Amino acid sequence: MRDLIGQTAFVTGAASGIGLGIATVLSRAGVRVMLCDIEEEALKKVVADLKTRTKADVDGMKADVSLKGELQTAADATVARYGRIHILVNNAGVGGGGTFGEWTDSGWNWVLGVNLMSVIWGFEIFGPLIEAHGEGGQVVSTASVSGLITGPSPAYDVSKYGVVALSEGMRNVLAPRKIGVSVLCPGFIRTQIMNSRRNVPHRFAGAVGNPPPTEGPRAEIIKALHERINNGVDPLYVGELVREAIENDWPYIFTDTEHEPFIEQRFAAIKQGFDRIRGRTPRR
Repeated sequence: MRDLIGQTAFVTGAASGIGLGIATVLSRAGVRVMLCDIEEEALKKVVADLKTRTKADVDGMKADVSLKGELQTAADATVARYGRIHILVNNAGVGGGGTFGEWTDSGWNWVLGVNLMSVIWGFEIFGPLIEAHGEGGQVVSTASVSGLITGPSPAYDVSKYGVVALSEGMRNVLAPRKIGVSVLCPGFIRTQIMNSRRNVPHRFAGAVGNPPPTEGPRAEIIKALHERINNGVDPLYVGELVREAIENDWPYIFTDTEHEPFIEQRFAAIKQGFDRIRGRTPRR
């Protein structure tokens, strides 16, 4: 059990949704939190609100995490502000990328840049900072159940599968260095993920493609997704799960059991692939 009081956390995508839920719960647990987000005004508001409501030692840093240089600058600012970093939460994420037949380079670059490359850079930049002080720490990266079962958005799925794979591999690499690694695979959470287009940087012009349809089968799917998310799990509850995961070094963090049968089906299909060739001698 890790005692979190007095430790420092850096949380990306922290101005809303899951990131804000995690930052709020950690601050209540006595953690000093640097909130990072691309939405500057929203970030200022939530930092001021946390300071007022919880008297927490929190601060904010604007950064586009799809730019490695901005993430490095945010890390430097956190060290300058708090001295040491113990917890990294790679949470920033966007939905999009288009369906098959609508893909664009900018769409893939945007989704992979925010959802996957920022996580890779997070390990690269913050890992040595956590290791250096010798007190141990934790890296939590937000994937999705779409990192274990595929959905309707290929770019999103690829990015989240990548986060799961990276987290599983880095858990073994960093354990001897006293750094735990957890991957968060949430289901439907009350966030603004369906409105990710509001934060597309200019350099990814065209990333979001055409506006969503207002009628037809795809429009019905999008409407249903909006309803599921709007009635989803409270981000503060997710934050509580993440706090417990950090304290106890959970490898996987799930928010509910809704998608468990689909994940079991995937694992069963994989096992069937092995069963089909069981007993055969590979040709050398």
